[in-house]
Amino acid sequence: MNRRELLASGGAAAAGIGLGQVLAPVRALAADAKPIHINAIETFNIELPATATEVEAGVMNRVSVTRVISESGVKGYSFGGPGGGGDGRGGRGPAAANTGLQRMRDALIGADLFAVEQHLHRGLMNYAGIEEAIWDAIGKIAGQPVYRLLGGSKTTMPVYITAVWRGNMDQSQVPIKDQAVYARRLKDAGFTGFKMRIFRPNFMDDVESCAGIIAACGRPPEFKVMVDRTAHIPGVVWDYATGLAAAKALQEVGVYWLEEPFARDDFETPARLCREVDITITGGEGWHGLDPFREGLVHQTYDIFQPDCRTVGGILTMRKVAAMCEAFHRPCIGHGAYGLILTGRIQAHAAWGAPLEEFALATPPLLPQEQWAPASKILHGKELYAFRNGELLIPQSPGLGLDLDEQAIEHYRV
Repeated sequence: MNRRELLASGGAAAAGIGLGQVLAPVRALAADAKPIHINAIETFNIELPATATEVEAGVMNRVSVTRVISESGVKGYSFGGPGGGGDGRGGRGPAAANTGLQRMRDALIGADLFAVEQHLHRGLMNYAGIEEAIWDAIGKIAGQPVYRLLGGSKTTMPVYITAVWRGNMDQSQVPIKDQAVYARRLKDAGFTGFKMRIFRPNFMDDVESCAGIIAACGRPPEFKVMVDRTAHIPGVVWDYATGLAAAKALQEVGVYWLEEPFARDDFETPARLCREVDITITGGEGWHGLDPFREGLVHQTYDIFQPDCRTVGGILTMRKVAAMCEAFHRPCIGHGAYGLILTGRIQAHAAWGAPLEEFALATPPLLPQEQWAPASKILHGKELYAFRNGELLIPQSPGLGLDLDEQAIEHYRV
């Protein structure tokens, strides 16, 4: 037996065992890997028990559910709506959304559940909620959480909380000292970072608030304070001189990052700011598909890129964006959400081992766990998410990681 024959046989022939016998179990498994078709796609709301006072305070009790039912009977779930609205990003009203959703149903029902890449090219990128539910069903059939199916192995992620106070969008109604009090409450609860909007007319008022939070909670790595301009909102985008002055002032007091200081379709101005300041500049949550991330990486628009799972096109597209960022040696930290809506994002972020997980948006003075407490009504376990030493424990149940009580979902269905 020559070297090539020995390697081809793996030594099986030398042991008196034919190669066909060695591979027979593998071939049998491959023969069983038949397409599993999608039988139905449903969308509906559930309303969970909460008092009027709790709802007024910000407790989340009404949830949109998307459910994909496979021919095997396995059901996949996601929360927060299917996506859509004409272009998939919510822009053309309910009639367009309903028409687009029906077209997506027509394209997917009867198709192979596992053919996610093909479905993306057929329009699924505009319906990330459906894609999450498909992945949930795939994970349940495979008996693994989705992040493991996508190659992830990290079991915890540090968490930061994004807070938005009720009232004026610019938060000018919130006393500066109250922002420090809430940030300290989050730190005492075990969280290691805090982010808030900085929309006050005079950015130095927000700088003062950040200084107070840092004085109360500490600096990195003990505690990270981040700020966000949320650049798609009309009237909040700075000109370059203002953005530069604000970035330097925030840098001086110890803020960890400045998010979206300029327009989302502007690839050059944030890159210029990155070159001229030391504070980290981040963005990318409003970008859909791979193209804007390619442009952003080529232009070095941000120090950290922040794709949003729903906006970018779903879990698989998120994984592709993270790979692109890795190729350009840029960190990728996914944009967050809250409560049940966060489940798909967590699996996507854990797939590449994101260095931070965002829980957003918290409504002060509630802690996140208080805000999503009604979700326990549709779980077999007591907690939606578990934490240890300021880090989220990645949910390990098959699919999106939730141990759902399907009877409870039907009970609370509106």
